[in-house]
Amino acid sequence: MIVVADSANWKVGVPGLTTSLRGLVDCTVEVEALHQAVHSGMFGGPVIDAYTLLARLLATLHDADGEVAVAGLHEAAEPEVDYDEASFRADAGLLDGVRLAGSGSIAGRLWAKPTIAVVGIDATPVDRASNTIAPRARAKVSMRIAPGQDPAQAAELLRAHLEANAPFGARVTVVDGDLGKPFSAPEDSAAMRAARWAFEASWGTAPVDIGIGGSIPFIADLLEVFPDAAILVTGVEDPDSLAHGADESVHLGELEKVVLAEALLLRRLAGA
Repeated sequence: MIVVADSANWKVGVPGLTTSLRGLVDCTVEVEALHQAVHSGMFGGPVIDAYTLLARLLATLHDADGEVAVAGLHEAAEPEVDYDEASFRADAGLLDGVRLAGSGSIAGRLWAKPTIAVVGIDATPVDRASNTIAPRARAKVSMRIAPGQDPAQAAELLRAHLEANAPFGARVTVVDGDLGKPFSAPEDSAAMRAARWAFEASWGTAPVDIGIGGSIPFIADLLEVFPDAAILVTGVEDPDSLAHGADESVHLGELEKVVLAEALLLRRLAGA
């Protein structure tokens, strides 16, 4: 067995066992309209700046309801776990009045569907801006793919969408980035049964089988190297941990419980 302790719990006081992870595809897309920057008064009107062209291109990645608009991407089965909207909004820190994007259950949107986010843009800082039309602009696009999706195929679909939607005939260049395979675990394996026992013994409450919208691509590498190994994905994060954020933290009570749970798990697997 291989235990990967890089996931999350359902909430403080309720452990989680991860049964699925989305995969990851990213790329850098550049939009180019001019050979050089030009005066916005002398040339503006017939010529649209590259920042606006890039914004128009990125806007095609979602439809009016916020669903991913890249054709051909896979969707996994709808999860059975109920993640209510009030809890999600609080966990995400969503501002009042901001509507949720997409359709279906919140758990399904997080764990079983592809999502796309723009995670970086190269642009002139506001305090250094001048009245010129930018000739080019680029952004980094990150796409999470559903369990069951081939990352290479997803990357080709994303590239095809971006190239087909070049605004006003602008030159669109896509540079491929990282590829990470999704992961699905058998829900009723001997390893999962042992883990459920250990987690319930430690927390005093049964764990919830959850999916995670994030990715741990090296799990697929582990399965290639150790094809007969059982992979168990656990973790100590809770919704307040702010994973990858500036104030990332861990709940010390949950950390204590997960340490005990994994000790109990190893003891049971050893036949003690």
